[in-house]
Amino acid sequence: MSEQTLWMIAVRDNRDKAAFAALFDFFAPRLKHFVMRGGIGSGQAEEVVQEVMLTVWRKAAMFDPERAQVSSWIYQIARNRQIDKMRRENRPLPEALAHEPESEPDAGQVVALEQETSQLKRALARLKPEQREMIEKAYLGELTHQQIKHQTGLPLGTIKSRIRLGLDRLRHELKSIREP
Repeated sequence: MSEQTLWMIAVRDNRDKAAFAALFDFFAPRLKHFVMRGGIGSGQAEEVVQEVMLTVWRKAAMFDPERAQVSSWIYQIARNRQIDKMRRENRPLPEALAHEPESEPDAGQVVALEQETSQLKRALARLKPEQREMIEKAYLGELTHQQIKHQTGLPLGTIKSRIRLGLDRLRHELKSIREP
């Protein structure tokens, strides 16, 4: 096991601040360079690195050394943050949304959302385990098909088929939500 993996495990299991500092010192300059190569300026790259490392600290419990190397896991977080930052900059807020006051959803909306969420959870539970796993990785874990391939070792076609079949089944299961 690499030294970085040991640091990450110490952060995950013990919330070890010294291990996190070592991780930060090791990865921060590398991440900054990585993000800057993607077309983000120095100041913004530093912001992305701060966000990434904060995410590493907050989501340390999700790290599994048997599923991914610590560097892969951290660089994936960085890549996602970089994409988010670029999307935010390239997509201005529509005028209609920019001027609308903040409003709280009414009780009916909250209840409807809770019902839809519980229906979605039940529908996900009824999927075949391999389909559910791929859908969770792709949509809840925000992984690309290529990243899922690297994590699982499955062929890309198998991953895409499982996601497609699982989504088709979910659409069928959730049809009642959309019907009045």
